Amino acid sequence: MPLPTLRGSCLCKTIEYQLDGLDMPIVHCHCQTCRKAHAAAFASTAGVLREHFRWTRGQDRLSTFESSPGKLRHFCSVCGSHLMAQRLAQPHVIVRVATLDDDPGMLPQAHIWTSHDVPWLDDEGVEKSPEWQT
Repeated sequence: MPLPTLRGSCLCKTIEYQLDGLDMPIVHCHCQTCRKAHAAAFASTAGVLREHFRWTRGQDRLSTFESSPGKLRHFCSVCGSHLMAQRLAQPHVIVRVATLDDDPGMLPQAHIWTSHDVPWLDDEGVEKSPEWQT
């Protein structure tokens, strides 16, 4: 049975990509590097085999940053959205799940690098609201 084609894009829609489904589980990475790169508490990621991933628009607007030896992070040079990362020796790329435009039909399976968590990440007892409070 073929995998579903999923579409993704950056915030400004300058760069778009497609993939033939997620080949690895969704995980929430809490490492300090992901937290800084995404300006978020964690980054939701999933592996996709290289042959299942393709840029469909705006690849010439990609910028790349080597965040650690051999790890390349690719992001939009216009809006700054991080779209994927890779280590060239690996058979897969790491897609930033939040940039998918389609529902991948999977739920996260793990939180990783929680050893990097900081005290302000604890949300126990914090009020939750379905929309911005006015």
